Amino acid sequence: MGGVFGLPRAGPVSALEVHTDAGAVGGRRIDDLAAWRGIPYAAPPVGPLRLRAPHPVEPWSGVRRAFHFGSPAAQRGETDEDCLTLNVLATPGTSGARPVMVFIHGGAYSGGTSSSSLYGGQSLVRRGDIVYVSINYRLGSLGYLDFTQFSTPERPFDSNLGLRDQVAALEWVQRNIAEFGGDPDNVTIFGESAGANAVTTLMTTPAAKGLFARAIAESPPVASAYHPDRAARWSREFLEIAGIPLSEAATWLETADPADFVAAGTTLAHRGADEEPGTRAFAPVVDGFFLPTHPLDSFASGSGHPVPLIIGTNRHEGRVFPRFLNILPTDPTRIDKMFSHVDVAVKERAIAAYPGYPGRRAAADLGGDVTFWEPSVLCAQGHTTVAPTYSYRYDFAPRLLRILGLGATHATELYAVFGLTGTWARLLTALGGRRGLRAVTDTVQSHWLHFARHGTPAPGWPRYSPERRETLVIDDTSRVENDPLGERRRAWLGYEHRR
Repeated sequence: MGGVFGLPRAGPVSALEVHTDAGAVGGRRIDDLAAWRGIPYAAPPVGPLRLRAPHPVEPWSGVRRAFHFGSPAAQRGETDEDCLTLNVLATPGTSGARPVMVFIHGGAYSGGTSSSSLYGGQSLVRRGDIVYVSINYRLGSLGYLDFTQFSTPERPFDSNLGLRDQVAALEWVQRNIAEFGGDPDNVTIFGESAGANAVTTLMTTPAAKGLFARAIAESPPVASAYHPDRAARWSREFLEIAGIPLSEAATWLETADPADFVAAGTTLAHRGADEEPGTRAFAPVVDGFFLPTHPLDSFASGSGHPVPLIIGTNRHEGRVFPRFLNILPTDPTRIDKMFSHVDVAVKERAIAAYPGYPGRRAAADLGGDVTFWEPSVLCAQGHTTVAPTYSYRYDFAPRLLRILGLGATHATELYAVFGLTGTWARLLTALGGRRGLRAVTDTVQSHWLHFARHGTPAPGWPRYSPERRETLVIDDTSRVENDPLGERRRAWLGYEHRR
């Protein structure tokens, strides 16, 4: 849902020069804010560095003009692999040490970019006096397929490339953000959808320990991480789709046009949505070393990084997918396949929790819940044993979304998080809800910014506990409920996600 809002017009260029560990970067004024864009945090992953862990940036001399966003990662419509850049936005001046918020964009690990104006961050910076960072990372088959089985002594391949990129970006923040007025000891990572999966996965990744102090996960598909045998099969299927014999895999992987990676990856993702519903080929791999343990298992055992966490989902996550991004188990055929590996009693109990099934809306709600809500509940209840955890449900939906049958669907909370009031926000509320959108924006930003500064949401939002399951229901009038949809939550007990 990004990429639809216009950026503010740039004002006069100002000498916003700072020094990083690779040299100096010169930014510019964006209205009243200081912006640095397209800063490389790792070497371009091209040539011999394709499908390798991120390498350090080569230092440069002089001042690098950081005026323009870096290229998106290779995806449909974009084929530039030189994508490992980030952006910094702050109020001018570097006095004091401000909280830092690092945003990881969503897009099913196959699309998206930090340059989307949806993720601009201006409202958060102005309201909260924070330093805002947004990052690009490798996507799709170039970032989230595991080709390690095709490594040779001359040409090795690494696993978890997108995840490694995110760690490298956070390491850059630790080394450099003080130059931009940020506090490296007060970094909050936050993300939505696949970006929220990145957040929950980073919370269980050893290499990310100490790189952030707090985390916010908006609609995370926490279960989306897979063991090596499944990941290896997907990479073989990818090469089969591309028409490449396995004996020629290493050479092709090193030399193929990135557009060929994107094309074969798109086919693989579409095929998987029908053949293995409930799984996603583009996801982290539990490789035993960089990601030693499945995130759900880490949270269940209380072994995630002990940082405060805000986690939540939207009331009708799944309803947008059948219309605009048909990748979830949101119809009876896919849902039957999804349940084929579990006890029949679990399937019957779960389906019974969705009145009106197999109707379109009930099926979409089921698919959205099993992807986002149910694993988020498991994550939250486990993490309470090691750190303060805060649960929310986003219920706000302006009248237009209700008329369309979408309700508070996937990603709609981003309008409140980023405080957007542009053309699309006006259209969204054309039939009513403008005052409500202002209210939920105030609620969400107040809590997110208070959390980033102090490690707790603003007053009125209690900690989550497995006994009471306190949840902030965010609407034009927000409220706290204990165990909302508790019967539905219990209906999912015993369901095992494919790994």
